[in-house]
Amino acid sequence: MALSEPLIVGPDRHGRRVAIVDGLIAAAPIENAKVLSCAEGEISVGNVCAHTHLYSGLARYGMPAASPAPENFLQILDRVWWRLDRALDADALRASAMDYVARALLAGTTSIVDHHESPNLIEGSLAILADACEQLGIRALLCYGATERNFGHGEAERGLAECRGVPPSRTVRGLIGLHASFTVSDATIRDAGELARELGTVVHVHVAEDQADVEDAQLRGYVGPVERLEKLGALPQGSILAHGVHLSRAQVEHTAELSCWLVQNPRSNEGNKVGYAQNLRYAKTVALGTDGWSGDMAEEEAALFRIAKQHGDDDAPQRLARGHTLIAERFGSVAEPFAAGGLGDLVVRENGQVRHVVVGGRIVVQDGRLTGGDINEILAGAQDQASRLWSRMAAVR
Repeated sequence: MALSEPLIVGPDRHGRRVAIVDGLIAAAPIENAKVLSCAEGEISVGNVCAHTHLYSGLARYGMPAASPAPENFLQILDRVWWRLDRALDADALRASAMDYVARALLAGTTSIVDHHESPNLIEGSLAILADACEQLGIRALLCYGATERNFGHGEAERGLAECRGVPPSRTVRGLIGLHASFTVSDATIRDAGELARELGTVVHVHVAEDQADVEDAQLRGYVGPVERLEKLGALPQGSILAHGVHLSRAQVEHTAELSCWLVQNPRSNEGNKVGYAQNLRYAKTVALGTDGWSGDMAEEEAALFRIAKQHGDDDAPQRLARGHTLIAERFGSVAEPFAAGGLGDLVVRENGQVRHVVVGGRIVVQDGRLTGGDINEILAGAQDQASRLWSRMAAVR
């Protein structure tokens, strides 16, 4: 894995100067390093999107409305997102990832935790996502969400095998994915936990996004989805549980005892009408994600603050920053962003606008422009692939 050249960012208008060596924050500036000037700017840590879906990046380009209109969460999955993921091919997936990552970087997001599914394109799908992330330079945790909802247990086995094949690098690592408890058997859950332990990583799974997930676990004889995952050995320390909307206070506190992360996705939860994750306030291991909505974390945090205020949730202001600890765990660095040994992921803003972005010591946005690709070409390619995707989606039954 090639190392980036030493870099000094700053000084900024506050006099802050940050040195990055071998992709990590250095204790002091070094001689003969490349300098990224920002005398009029302000250096800050890059944002973390702790749960998203890169495969949904084309949705902004006029995805047709479901017909008939969904009346509940399971119908939203079946008539919208599960049709979209079955229609994906390699070109659409790459275009979607490039569009999403480009927009995220330009908004100051330096890390994403992705959860992918494309049932008719399992093998090789994570390599496509990894390549897009590497080209544009974002830090990423990738996994395939193993499920049995289309083709049975064999589909889940292929999904887990795809997780095994994530090509690791200094900025890309693999996780073990499960779609959600209600779409997999006990055997698949056990297999996911065993694979995570074998590879020294964690499980990334949707948990209690809707009451249907809770009811399914109860019908199988468990208290809820968290208890099912735990009993079957699929919650290694550091595992990432997206949503948690319908978890009780005791269940939320128990996830913290298990050293697992919960990730709140307020815009998605509001849009899907599944409720507000009000009990997440009872754990400190709660980060912020978008669940496929744009990777602009300022927009997500603004939505969180708006909705949290309605529910009296005073813990909300901490959630975006906690994503840095989650990412640091997976990349083996210190959690404090500007401390020596921290990840060299920085953003420089001028007058509130993103000017420069650095990931692992690599300059990935300079003077407001991507260094790893042309934004106009990326957006044009996304629009072209979107129209093709909608045609394929229309044929999915």
